[in-house]
This record gives sequence, C-alpha cells and structure tokens, in this order.
Amino acid sequence: MDEVRVEIEGRQLTLSNLDKILYPATGFTKAGVVDYYARIAPIMVPHLAGKAVTLVRAPDGVDGERFFEKRCPPSAPGWVRSGGRLGSCVVDDAPTLVWLANLAAIELHTQQHTVDDPDLPRATVFDLDPGAPAGVLDCARTALDLRALLDRLGLAAYVKTSGSKGLHLSVPLNGAQPEITDDVSKAFALAIGKVLAEAGPDRVTVAMAKTQRTGKVFVDWSQNDANKTTVAAYSLRLRPEPTVSAPVTWDELSDAIDASDEDALTFQTFDVLERIAEHGDLYAGNLTDTQVLPTLA
Repeated sequence: MDEVRVEIEGRQLTLSNLDKILYPATGFTKAGVVDYYARIAPIMVPHLAGKAVTLVRAPDGVDGERFFEKRCPPSAPGWVRSGGRLGSCVVDDAPTLVWLANLAAIELHTQQHTVDDPDLPRATVFDLDPGAPAGVLDCARTALDLRALLDRLGLAAYVKTSGSKGLHLSVPLNGAQPEITDDVSKAFALAIGKVLAEAGPDRVTVAMAKTQRTGKVFVDWSQNDANKTTVAAYSLRLRPEPTVSAPVTWDELSDAIDASDEDALTFQTFDVLERIAEHGDLYAGNLTDTQVLPTLA
C-alpha cells in the first residue's frame, strides 16, 4: 500500500491509495478528491465548523458500495473533534477535512444546528427536488419564485446546486431568534412551500409521496427536521462525474433558464475552484446574516 506523509496546519497525516480511481467515467482519482478538499478547505470549513457531519463513504468509488457513517470512525486521530448525539465527526479545520477525504468520505452532510447548541437551527432550508421529467431548470424557476416570496417577507436567501439534480435554498438565521426551534423552522418552510404549490399546482408540490411528484418540483420542507441532514456547500457528490454542491447567483439561475441550458448549473471540482478564485464564497452570507422568521397567519 503506497503511503504519503503530509503536514497540514501542523498536523501529520498519512495518505494512502492516492492512485485509486474513484470516478471511473472521468478517471478522477482519490488524489483528486484529497487535493480538492485540501484546496477548498479555507472556504468550506466555516460552513462545516461546529456541526455534526454525516459521512457518505465510497472506498471503491462511485460505482462501488457506499455507506452512511454518522458516528466518527474509531480510527480518528485524537485531534479530530466529535460531538452530537451520535458522536459524529465535527470538521473544524483543514486537517480533519483532508483526513476524511483520505477515508473516501466523498459526501459530507450536516444538520442545521451546531453540536454546542442543538436546539437552535442556524438556517431554514428548502430542498428543491425535481420529479422526472422535471429537471434542474424547473427547480431554478421554482427557486426564483421562492426568492420573490421570501423577499416580500423581508428575508434574504442563498442558493446552491445540490451537485445532483436539484437546488438548495437557505434562509440564514444565525441566532437572531433564540426562541426558534426546528419545528418552527420546518412549519415555516412547509407554509412557504404550500403557497408555491397553490400558485402552481401543475409545477410544484409539497407532498411527501413520490407518486405525487412526477413532473413537479418537490419543495422538501422536512429537511428542517432536527434529525435530517443536507449536503454541505462545496461537498463532492457520488455522481458519475465529480460534481459539487456549488453556490450560485440568482442571475445564473435566470441565465440558465433563458438559455435552456441545464449544464450551466452543473459544476465539477475544477469549476468550483476557478469560481472561488474569481468570486470568493458566494455562500458566505449564509454564515453571517441574522434574520428572524415572520409569523405566518
């Protein structure tokens, strides 16, 4: 087994099997996964910090067996923090992120609260999931409608691709409403979703049953449940190509719709690193904006 010793922020890590191909369709190797997470760490870690992380590991790549791991692996170095109800890994620094990448933890999912304040959601999220034949452009139209509705309520929102086939919207709260609970956040998301579904019943649904989602965008309000997780910003996905859950601008959604270009909302690792170099963190406001959810009659 080929091993390489590296030092990251003063921590010693042993990396192994770097030549192993994890994305056969593109030849993207484990070295590419590790390199991406090492390079994106300064931007990504703040979005992970303090939160319990659910890992989706694929040691044999995207075509092999994959499994969720909620508890931090027992092989974790002593400097890897764990917390939460299940003792999950908490990614507070670049060495932890790279250590996880070396485990082929390709996807990282988080809850909306931190392990130190588990009763206080930091954001309300909307997971827009298209039911075939609906696609990401249908999600983009719904996202713009959702943004307009939130804007009328005085709420800012940030949007990212899921890295798969949908979009995620986040309404940052960040402690401005100490009495808020996951149930309140979830009820708010459902109420907003119902408004959209009533305005466009042929295009949008809040129904949990998959049989009712065909050709529609499902506004998944349940992602705000205390036990649910959402893929983190900048996480790789287990897709045929190394796509990333990438923050985008609202103009990019509009432009993709106007051009009927689904590919405009698909980003691989190299795209994301180039976007960071050009635009910085388009999701930064999700960490800093403080907002209060209005009471909906």
